[in-house]
Amino acid sequence: MTLRFGLIVFAVLGLANQAAAFEITSPSVSDGKWDAKYLGDKAGCGGKSISIALAWKDPPAGTNSYALTMFDPDANGGKGFWHWLAWNIPASAKGLAEGAGAQGGKHMPKGAVSGEGGVGRPGYFGPCPPPGSGTHHYVFTLYALKTAKLDAKASAEPATVEAAAKAQSLGEASVTYTYGR
Repeated sequence: MTLRFGLIVFAVLGLANQAAAFEITSPSVSDGKWDAKYLGDKAGCGGKSISIALAWKDPPAGTNSYALTMFDPDANGGKGFWHWLAWNIPASAKGLAEGAGAQGGKHMPKGAVSGEGGVGRPGYFGPCPPPGSGTHHYVFTLYALKTAKLDAKASAEPATVEAAAKAQSLGEASVTYTYGR
């Protein structure tokens, strides 16, 4: 009886000490279903490139800022396309409101940088796959950074920003949404 009680206590304590999982989600999108306002504003996509709302929880201890990327690995014949890059998002942020990724980054938290993605302008560019190209995967990755600021200019190449974020990362959370037309 004592051994059984000891094992139960050990198991309960072990579960209590597990860290919560770092997670990112969006209340704006359900998989495959995007409101037209979130879609790209070029190439006949009919959208307004209004960024979706994002929320996150349980970042790793010691997080000093965040970096965010949105990448479509299915675009450009499998070479991919960067839809959104943002960094130096304050550690106090628990998410980004709908529209935060407006062109120029004017709705981002103070101090945050909006990078230039595949369309060559700062800010969010919504899903806009070529008609008939199948379902594309839009991967939102949030990096919890050990530094308060990434040393990268808004015009930095997306792969450079991603590499800098990975180098300073304490952990990352990602969510993937799909869309096709």
